[in-house]
Amino acid sequence: MNTPLVATLCATLALGACSSISNSRLNPFNWFGGSEETVTLLVEAPQDSRLLVSQVTDLTLERMPGGVIIRATGLPPTQGYWEAELVARPVDDGQITFDFRVFPPITAQISSTPQSREVTVATYLSNIKLDSIRQITVQGANNARTSRR
Repeated sequence: MNTPLVATLCATLALGACSSISNSRLNPFNWFGGSEETVTLLVEAPQDSRLLVSQVTDLTLERMPGGVIIRATGLPPTQGYWEAELVARPVDDGQITFDFRVFPPITAQISSTPQSREVTVATYLSNIKLDSIRQITVQGANNARTSRR
């Protein structure tokens, strides 16, 4: 009768400690918090005819069962950009970089408001891939956004 009581007490204390270590790297709720703007990396582009979006305005990582959804919003110079995708580069020293690629409009388009030009794209990374990753970067032509563990 004593063993279940002790086990329940230990489990309660362990779960309660998770919230008290709110700034710890051991707490999975702190992994990949907000993003920050970083410098664009100039690396030879892969064989993709799409252009890099002009500016990456937002980077959000949403935890899901079995992994994370990486969602980025970009701001091209005009309306009409299409077929956006986050193109992954190889993982390098715990860092993965995604190029935010889009096709330009076929005909000339107006600039209009920034909200009407926004392009949002997402991709999924499994927990298996995340085990070796500490930093996720999404880069555009003029800037990049980074989220770290």
